[in-house]
Amino acid sequence: MAFRQNRMSISPSDRAVNPPVPTAAPIQLGVMASGNGSNFEAICQAIADGRLDARIQVVVYNNPDAYVRERAEKWGIPAILLDHRLYGKDRETFDRAIVETLHQYEVELVVMAGWMRRVTQVFLDGFPMRSINIHPSLLPSFPGLHAVEQALEYGVKVAGCTVHWVTLEVDSGPIVAQAAVPVREGDTAATLQARIHIEEHRIYPKAIAIAAAQLHQADPATV
Repeated sequence: MAFRQNRMSISPSDRAVNPPVPTAAPIQLGVMASGNGSNFEAICQAIADGRLDARIQVVVYNNPDAYVRERAEKWGIPAILLDHRLYGKDRETFDRAIVETLHQYEVELVVMAGWMRRVTQVFLDGFPMRSINIHPSLLPSFPGLHAVEQALEYGVKVAGCTVHWVTLEVDSGPIVAQAAVPVREGDTAATLQARIHIEEHRIYPKAIAIAAAQLHQADPATV
């Protein structure tokens, strides 16, 4: 599926954004998370507040101790553990299990919220241009692991976060939305990451609305 990129760029002071283009029904989301799940919580809150027209069908998590499971339980959302360790090095079979689970819950758009595993072509074939991810840098700068530490080491004056479509190459898909976060004198990875998280929680629901509108525009019958 191909569609015209519709990027949203938001600065920390830019709070007024146009409302999302409505779709025929709330888009059905599947969330993938590996850890704390704070972005998942922000999405749930946006839906509850009426700021995002969506419904979370299921959460897939891969670490048995991931706190996202408790967050999902609080919101009454099914949480399915698919432990990648049980699949050894067979990443394709692991991704096939994920795809089958998401299809079982009739997911239309996959939202990766702290998912710490690289996807394979099996996953992308299951959800072609139907999955988005959030990354703590202003891509294309500092893809991959330890993005905040990379930014500080490089000495940038502005960091941020990016929501992008998922492709086979890590953190390289078309950009949906970005938010800038100024780097302050004396910032550590922890202090900068904390402020980036605030912006992640703010823009991810908006980016999901943009992605849903793009899917609807590309094929109105599918959303």
